[in-house]
Amino acid sequence: MLHFFQFDTDEHRRSLLKRARKVAILSLLQYDLEWESIQFIQLSDTITYKIETSSKESFLLRIHSDRLGKEEIRSELTLLQALNKSDNLTVPEGLVSCDGAYVLEIETDDGYQRPCVTMMRWVEGEPANGELTDSFVYNMGVLMGTLHEAAASFVPPPGFVRPIWGTESFKLEMTKLERHYACFLSGKAWRTYQAAAEKVLSALAVIPQTDDNYGLIHADLHTGNIVFKDGQPFPIDFGRCGYGYYLYDIAGAILELNPKHRWMFLQGYERVRKLETDYVRNLECFFIMFMIENYCHHASDPRETASLMDEQKYAQAYIRNFLNNTPFLFEMIEPVKID
Repeated sequence: MLHFFQFDTDEHRRSLLKRARKVAILSLLQYDLEWESIQFIQLSDTITYKIETSSKESFLLRIHSDRLGKEEIRSELTLLQALNKSDNLTVPEGLVSCDGAYVLEIETDDGYQRPCVTMMRWVEGEPANGELTDSFVYNMGVLMGTLHEAAASFVPPPGFVRPIWGTESFKLEMTKLERHYACFLSGKAWRTYQAAAEKVLSALAVIPQTDDNYGLIHADLHTGNIVFKDGQPFPIDFGRCGYGYYLYDIAGAILELNPKHRWMFLQGYERVRKLETDYVRNLECFFIMFMIENYCHHASDPRETASLMDEQKYAQAYIRNFLNNTPFLFEMIEPVKID
């Protein structure tokens, strides 16, 4: 059987999206919805559509790749149900089908594996447009602290399974990057990436896992996965949620922020959950880890090559400081000259 998700070429991408729309239409028949429109959103680890109904209620339909199995997808929905019962949290929640299922397997073209499909209630809000304000960033930190606090009290039921983001996942990502780094890195730059990865792995080997620093995390809470309503942020897209260090989650969120806003994010976070007094060095380690993982994820897509190359003057500056034990999180970093 062929994998449903194949989009390594433009032709394969067009073919995939054609299959996906058929799957989306068939999926809608499995729900008690009077839907009026279906709007394609994006193709990444899932294919997503916004579904609008006659009742003016909106939903998110997701077609999943085989990166995660059915039990892992079901476990995500279980976690989201629990988080929605927490005070001060509104997260997407799964919708049950007419047959009482939260995860469907839908027939597709002959020769292809049947993809899993889920339907989520839409979280109202708008993405941050333009420059983030100090207030927005501070509230993002509060949001992440609230998420971690709520997830820490969640008791996983039997059969609950989600990815683990740590040593083994990072090694797998580096193996993938080794196959594709040449599209945006010189041989010399690749060796510095390898040195940084070894330093990250050495740090992971000695950072203890405790209830205070490790647990269920969102693992992808950048501004693209946050919507704002009345100035308040709401998290979306928990497709990568799993087990990891809380600092790893924070690192992924502050990666795109300027030094001032990184500090404000952390102040917001500590309004809810206190960090250890010496957390900065470990946070910088997770910052480098998350940054490299981003490049691992995008390196195989030729459409991303230009932006990856453009970012290297800053990425390699961060790595240089990391390898030299020079603090960088709260400093303006001078870009390096790229070979």
